[in-house]
Amino acid sequence: MKLKPLDDGVVIKQLEAEEKTSGGIILPDTAKEKPQIGKVVATGPGKLQDDGKRQKMNVKKNDKVIYAKYIGSDVEIDNEKYIILRESDILGIIED
Repeated sequence: MKLKPLDDGVVIKQLEAEEKTSGGIILPDTAKEKPQIGKVVATGPGKLQDDGKRQKMNVKKNDKVIYAKYIGSDVEIDNEKYIILRESDILGIIED
């Protein structure tokens, strides 16, 4: 991928929605909720501060993150779907 976000932008590859409920019911595509979990594939250099320095990014490539619903911009590059959002829209990093 050749997409490099600016400032505190983050590119996320959305993880697949669950196919089944916890009770074993198979969900059709129309009933699946948009997942809020994804994998970071690229980050910008960090937000530019008033003093001219860059703020360090808290997320890095390959981090598994949870992000706010209905946030960011959906883009498609080379038949792959990504979400571009600001680092502040990320709610947390999922540690395994």
